[in-house]
Amino acid sequence: MLESPIFRALADPTRRAVFERLSRQEMNVSELKSGFGVSQPAISQHLTALKNAGLVCERREGRYIYYRSDPQGLAPLADWVQRHRELWPERIEKLKRVLKELEP
Repeated sequence: MLESPIFRALADPTRRAVFERLSRQEMNVSELKSGFGVSQPAISQHLTALKNAGLVCERREGRYIYYRSDPQGLAPLADWVQRHRELWPERIEKLKRVLKELEP
């Protein structure tokens, strides 16, 4: 089963936007804040949620912390989607057979 922190982290539109921006380039909190209408502490909270879900990595450079998305963090989500993608065609075919049997 997919760990719920990934769903919780990506459920928030601001966190999804932060993740998208970090997918394009590495940024620190100040750089991230400039693109959103939220406070620096709010951006930090969003980053913490993304880090806890394994979706964001950080590196320190002097007094700055730079964040970037971690594509490996999406692996459990991709695996979950793939499992369900494989199940549905079989289920749809079963449904078609049942419906065909029900036809007068």
